[in-house]
Amino acid sequence: MSAPVWSVRADWTEPLRNAWTLAGCIALAPVLAFRAPLAAIPAFAFLGVLCVLLGVVDVALKRLPDPLTLPSIPVAGALLAVADPSRWFGMLVGAGLLFLVFAVQWFIVPNAIGLGDVKLAPVLGLYLGWLGRSAWITGLFGMVVLGGLFALALLLLRRAGRKDQIPYGPFMLAGTVLAAVLYA
Repeated sequence: MSAPVWSVRADWTEPLRNAWTLAGCIALAPVLAFRAPLAAIPAFAFLGVLCVLLGVVDVALKRLPDPLTLPSIPVAGALLAVADPSRWFGMLVGAGLLFLVFAVQWFIVPNAIGLGDVKLAPVLGLYLGWLGRSAWITGLFGMVVLGGLFALALLLLRRAGRKDQIPYGPFMLAGTVLAAVLYA
């Protein structure tokens, strides 16, 4: 019998139990934290750890588990709001718009995007909205371009066909990291 989904022994935690994941967290968290303003260091360190954890799980299992995505929304929101309370409106607009972009895609073509990607969008939208309109646009553009280039490379190298699924979460995370590095 498998462990409950919210357990540390749940199947989705298996890819996280290695030294490379820890090394990734140790590497990315400070990069994002030290690009951020002083008050936002905890928020961007959290983003770095979250990106590594979600990226590893999505690549390994092609899913973004609720126990990582859903609690991250209030945690990220609180950390960002404490860092600069004057940016709360931008955060909410960024989260809402990015959620809307992915929810509409999922609703129109549910086989083309996973529900985990839809649940991840508000977290990333909080960060992109906090960073501003240019960062939000750059983040979304980065998500689409990076995912598209990867898919194109797989097709050209005949490593995947048109009907094959690839995890999109890592490209959502990469687009957000790109915007954070450029605009934080």
